[in-house]
Amino acid sequence: MILMVLIIPFTKAIVGTMLGAQAAIPALVLSAAPFYARLVEIAFREVSPGVLEAADAMGASYWEIIWKVLIPESVPALISGLTVTTISMIGFTAMAGAIGAGGLGGLAWQEGYQRGNLTVTFVATLVILVIVFIVQGIGDFLTKKTDKR
Repeated sequence: MILMVLIIPFTKAIVGTMLGAQAAIPALVLSAAPFYARLVEIAFREVSPGVLEAADAMGASYWEIIWKVLIPESVPALISGLTVTTISMIGFTAMAGAIGAGGLGGLAWQEGYQRGNLTVTFVATLVILVIVFIVQGIGDFLTKKTDKR
């Protein structure tokens, strides 16, 4: 929420408005990009140095090591990081409903909280949780499917 408020001038310059779904996009991108980049770095660090050394010893070029060894070996961790980032973005988009971005967060905020209808807030929250569980399940399935261990 604070990031969305802090970058209102930037958002207004880029998108032309400070309210609505379009106004939430710059804040969501600015919050997701460094977060996922850090998870990618961690995924790449998890690759065994022995595997990289073996590829180098067999004469693989720098780019071959990246594309044929490093990325394929880190796919499960990359998918897991993408899952965590997606779940975080679901939470952030729900919060973006407070600035008029709509969606379930907007419904929970405007129709539920502001009008005192806690049933709407509760149901919207449950739907968001179900979406998170589905995304987590798909992410876990894909991570297990791509893991060679």
